[in-house]
Amino acid sequence: MSAMNMPPLQFATTNGIRMGYYEAGPATDQPPMILCHGWPELAFSWRHQIKALADAGIRVIAPDQRGYGATDRPEPVEAYDLEHLTADLVGLLDHLRIDKAIFVGHDWGGFVVWQMPLRYPQRVAGVVGINTPHLPRAPADPIAIMRKRFGDMMYIVQFQNPAREPDRIFAARVEQTFDAFMRKPLPRTDAPPPEPPVAGIAASSSLNLAFPQMIAAYDAAKDARQRILSDEEKRVFVETFTRTGFTGGINWYRNMTRNWQRAENLDHTVRVPSLMIMAENDAVLPPSAADGMEKLIPDLEKYLVRDSGHWTQQEQPEEVSAKLIEWRRRRFG
Repeated sequence: MSAMNMPPLQFATTNGIRMGYYEAGPATDQPPMILCHGWPELAFSWRHQIKALADAGIRVIAPDQRGYGATDRPEPVEAYDLEHLTADLVGLLDHLRIDKAIFVGHDWGGFVVWQMPLRYPQRVAGVVGINTPHLPRAPADPIAIMRKRFGDMMYIVQFQNPAREPDRIFAARVEQTFDAFMRKPLPRTDAPPPEPPVAGIAASSSLNLAFPQMIAAYDAAKDARQRILSDEEKRVFVETFTRTGFTGGINWYRNMTRNWQRAENLDHTVRVPSLMIMAENDAVLPPSAADGMEKLIPDLEKYLVRDSGHWTQQEQPEEVSAKLIEWRRRRFG
C-alpha cells in the first residue's frame, strides 16, 4: 500500500474499539480533514486525496471505519448504528488531540459525516458530502419505504434478512464483487425523470438493485464498462475483504430502522460551512438527490463532477482533490 501513496497504518483506541487509520500532512495544520469511506470500501479509497491534500499542506486522516479493514468488527448488529459510528470519530479526534475537524464522507461515510454536526457541533468545523446528500428525517421507516418502492429484492431490503445470505454471496465472490462494482457506468442514452429521494436512496425503480444476485451471476469477461482500479489496487480490496468479510459494513445498513427511530428528536439543521460534491452519472445517488439541501444547510455550496459514476473520488481523483483543496483554503485559510 505504501507504493500507492498510503502513509503508515496507525491505531487508535476509541469508543471501545481499536481503529486503524492513516495520517499525512503537517500536524500543525488546522482544521484537519477526516476522510470517511463508504461500502464496500476502505480508507484506501482515499489514496489519491490523501497524497494530494498532504502535498498541499493540509493535514488529512483517513480511518478504516468500524467493521472494515484494520479496524475492529464487533459482533452485535446494534454496535453499528450512527451513534456508535459518530462516537468513533470523536474518539479518534480525542486520540489525536484535535479540537475540530472538517469531515468528508462518500457513500455511507456521507451519512456519517452529515450526522457529526448534529450530534457533536463543537467538534465540527465543516462538512463535505460526496454523492451522499443530507436529507430530512424520512416520514416513515426507510426500510418499509424502500420495500414498497423497490420490492423485497432491493439490496438494502435484502440486507435486513437475519440469515445473512447477502454476506455469504459477497464473501464467496470477493473478486467478482469488486470487478462488478468498481467500474465507470456506460454512457447513458436516455434520461428518465429522477424520482424523489427517500432516506438517501434516490435510485430509479428501473435499476437492477438486487446486488447480491447480480454478483452471483456476474461475468467480468462480458462487462464492457471501464475498470477504475488497477490490478494492484484491486488486490488491496480483494485481500482485505477476503480476510474481513462484508458483514461489518452490511451491519451499517441493518441499523437504518434503528437510526430512523432514534433520530426522532434530532435537529437536522447543519450549521457549519458545507460542500456537496455530486457525480453526474451516479445512478443510485444522482445529483437530483441533493435538491433542497439548502433548506437544511444555510451555508452550502454545490459542485458537480462530470463524467463520474458512484466511485467519484476514485473515478475523478484529480478533480475531487482539487475541489477539496480549493474549498478548504477559501473557507478556512
